[in-house]
Amino acid sequence: MKQNKHLLVIRLSAMGDVAMTVPVLRAFTKQHPEIKITVLSKPFLKPLFTNIENVNFYAADVKGKNKGFLGILKLFKELKQLNITEVVDLHNVLRSKILRTLFRLKFTKVAFIDKGRKEKKALTRTEGKIFKQLKTTHERYADVFRELGFKLDLSNPEFVPKQTLSDEIVAITDIKNEKWVGIAPFAQYSSKMYPMDLMEQVILKISKKENIKILLFGGGKKEIEILNNLANKYANTINVAGKIKLEQELTLISNLDCMISMDSGNAHFAAMYGIETITIWGITHPFTGFAPFNQPFKNAILPDLEKYPNIPCSIYGNKVCEGYQNAMRSILPETIVETILTKLN
Repeated sequence: MKQNKHLLVIRLSAMGDVAMTVPVLRAFTKQHPEIKITVLSKPFLKPLFTNIENVNFYAADVKGKNKGFLGILKLFKELKQLNITEVVDLHNVLRSKILRTLFRLKFTKVAFIDKGRKEKKALTRTEGKIFKQLKTTHERYADVFRELGFKLDLSNPEFVPKQTLSDEIVAITDIKNEKWVGIAPFAQYSSKMYPMDLMEQVILKISKKENIKILLFGGGKKEIEILNNLANKYANTINVAGKIKLEQELTLISNLDCMISMDSGNAHFAAMYGIETITIWGITHPFTGFAPFNQPFKNAILPDLEKYPNIPCSIYGNKVCEGYQNAMRSILPETIVETILTKLN
């Protein structure tokens, strides 16, 4: 009797990276509806996968019972009970390498992501920079499935459908009677954040427009405090950070007309739903392959590359070229406002 295929997809990293797997998995399950998938990721990211058919979620407690080698061994023993036939490692770090090796020792097919480190290094170096569009992370993910023999085409995507707003969300936002613009002004590194004084100018200008409501997204005590101050200061502006859980936040994002985000997780959340996503870039660049899924290049607002020719300085924003600390100040608030209004119209 032929064994039914059951793929284990490993992605244990940051929210944005995990969110980027969603359009790939949706494409895969549409093109291979007979294949069962289990996604292995961090517990709080489960809501990202609730609307994908044939996809189950398995939580890895990497800071608790699944920490260290013995924890990974315990996790392997648990996963082995699921009758996994193939392992798709979209993370390719020490933890996932150990886990996939354990599966390989049990004669399970394994494939893992090529992160393209060599070409990324060439793109970010100062001397002899090779400035060109690299393969997108979404295509790199798709390549891992292809390596296992599956055909996978990302060119005709089906997005997660718009979700129904719960009473709890409506109590915060009110019923939608206008255009909703999401603004997520934070990122992991300050080098990827549009300066808050300039972002405040964007919020001021948009808040004065008729028939537009601004919804502010973020997380963390300090960020929530900043967003609350902005919401209290400007008309038609609401802070949702700290008021709703991730599942509700995703539902809310699915109802936006436009999302403005840094090179960060919220951009990928919005792109999951096919929302117009405008990204503001600092010392990173869409050429690195981390642009939101299926968004046109014109939706990326970049610093003055003539003044700052060494951009991208790094892939993740953790390394800043000397003298590039204020690169994002070369982006005018008016440019962002004009882009938003063009998308809404």
